[in-house]
Amino acid sequence: MNGVVGLGLACACSSLSCAAEPGGNPATEILHPTRWEIFNGYAWVMAVAFVVTLVATPLMRKLAIMYGIVDRPSEARKVHRMPVAYMGGVAVFVGMLAAILYSYASLKFDGLIEYHTTQHATEPEQRIVPLFVLFGMTVVVVVGLLDDVWGLAPRVKIGGLLFAAALLAIDDIGARVAAQVLSPLGTLTGNQNLVFTIPLPFAFPSGEVGGIQFDLIYWVGTAIIAFFVLGACNATNLIDGLDGLLSGTTAITAIGLLVIALGMAAADDGVRDTQRLVLCMALIGACLGFLPHNFNPATIFLGDAGSLLLGYTTIVIILTLGATDKTHLVMAGLIVFAVPLIDTSLAIVRRKMAGQSISSADSDHLHHMLKRAMGVKGAVLVLYGIAMSFATLGVLISAGRARVVYILALMLASFIGVTAIKIARRKFIEQQALDFEARRAAGIQPAASAANIGTPTQPKHTEAPVAVGQAPLP
Repeated sequence: MNGVVGLGLACACSSLSCAAEPGGNPATEILHPTRWEIFNGYAWVMAVAFVVTLVATPLMRKLAIMYGIVDRPSEARKVHRMPVAYMGGVAVFVGMLAAILYSYASLKFDGLIEYHTTQHATEPEQRIVPLFVLFGMTVVVVVGLLDDVWGLAPRVKIGGLLFAAALLAIDDIGARVAAQVLSPLGTLTGNQNLVFTIPLPFAFPSGEVGGIQFDLIYWVGTAIIAFFVLGACNATNLIDGLDGLLSGTTAITAIGLLVIALGMAAADDGVRDTQRLVLCMALIGACLGFLPHNFNPATIFLGDAGSLLLGYTTIVIILTLGATDKTHLVMAGLIVFAVPLIDTSLAIVRRKMAGQSISSADSDHLHHMLKRAMGVKGAVLVLYGIAMSFATLGVLISAGRARVVYILALMLASFIGVTAIKIARRKFIEQQALDFEARRAAGIQPAASAANIGTPTQPKHTEAPVAVGQAPLP
């Protein structure tokens, strides 16, 4: 009977998602809230970012026009035909900054944010977005704004982005991403933490031989941070080619990341839960506040300041998903962020196949091809749908359905990639066919070369010698 009662209490506790302190005192049980309850507690952060960005955007537009910070359609690949103001990214930054400062104020004024119950964030300062992240966002915006106004050399922009990435490594944001990947190496070497001591070639005056500790996981994670920051900022910069495209897809991506973050917070994953939620809410609110001004026909553009900021903030959120050595959640976040990554990868492949520099501009991005087929609004809405599809797949991976979703994501990305390359190289393929027909009409047998690999050639038939008086073989 006692066993039945105990089983019933255990089931009831499980249904309420309760957790007890070590010692099992019912009075100290912590009821974990649902995702919706957590979202409701942080909702004002998103509202602050939305309202501030919505109001700040027209002010930044006036400021940009006053000082001539506008995008003039000097290239044929650009969609707009009239000069459009830049500095929309500054308005987005102001909205996100206001939301983050609102979360800071919640430490002194009760009721601004209803923080979810957690056993990890024991200090109030652990609930707010780290200053290193805020400093990195500021660096990225300043670099982008200087490029919008005066233009910067690529190496200067890369240097600024690497400095912002170094700030993340200092605060240990993303440094644990490599832990799950390198765990087999730790098992193989018998050093699970992969911390090695490199002996010094000399001894100290005390006679002791010292050494330098080398944390392999940390330094590999630091290299991953730099690679992710550069890749994400470049990806969002490249996809920012149509009215409302980047701000809308980033909002969808942030919503997908928010769903993952809410699940982690409901499970009390770690100390980064609250920080991650605030960043997601601030990013969603700022993008939605800017989107009415930026949707076709746009009255203001993000500029490099905005495109780099959205890429940086998104990748910071993704990196925090691996704070507790859950690298598979980082992969889920990258799938949520797949649309800019796929477009950038296709651009690199396309330009290499054409023998061009990977930094050269062209008009064969995904949004350019869709725009030629269905117009600006149609192309943007289609890419919104694709972004929603990848966001759904990423959320499913975080829910534990990894294998099937990885396959579906691979199929979807491959279909998009092959179709895009095929369309981009349509003229080249048609020219190959015309050249072949011209050679065939002239009676010239094409030689097997790199120019016509895959062209079917007629097999050479050799007849066997026939003896005198013998009928030829059929």
